Amino acid sequence: MTSRILFVCLGNICRSPSAEGVFRSLMPEAKTDSAGTANWHVGNPPYGPMQAAARARGYDLSDLRARQFVPADFGRFDLIIAMDADNRDAIEAQRPAGSDTPVRLLTDFAPASGMDHVPDPYYTRDFDGALDLIEEAAEGLRTHLTA
Repeated sequence: MTSRILFVCLGNICRSPSAEGVFRSLMPEAKTDSAGTANWHVGNPPYGPMQAAARARGYDLSDLRARQFVPADFGRFDLIIAMDADNRDAIEAQRPAGSDTPVRLLTDFAPASGMDHVPDPYYTRDFDGALDLIEEAAEGLRTHLTA
């Protein structure tokens, strides 16, 4: 079973910390973390409205702090999960030579959703919609890892 999973979005204040929070509730034995490909919010907690939406569903994101994705993450994690293709490409651009750590889209684990990315609620303002998709995909990821 893959036990070290990194969730990555752009700023690490909405989608990836939410995915981390949802997934750690499903698989508390897994080592999880989240990061952003940009450095705009390093050290900040998740965005307030995202935290509120997550808290309303029983997920506590208050202990999380944004950090930037770094090439060393390929060696620290068994699986890297991107929220969209742009972030996947930014991650892949930093892949060290010889690294074979898989990088997947979160929506790969929610094929029934018909979505190819998790829309960024920082811009869409649809925090609940993002959480719906994250919950569906996190359950699919858990099923994938425990199969």
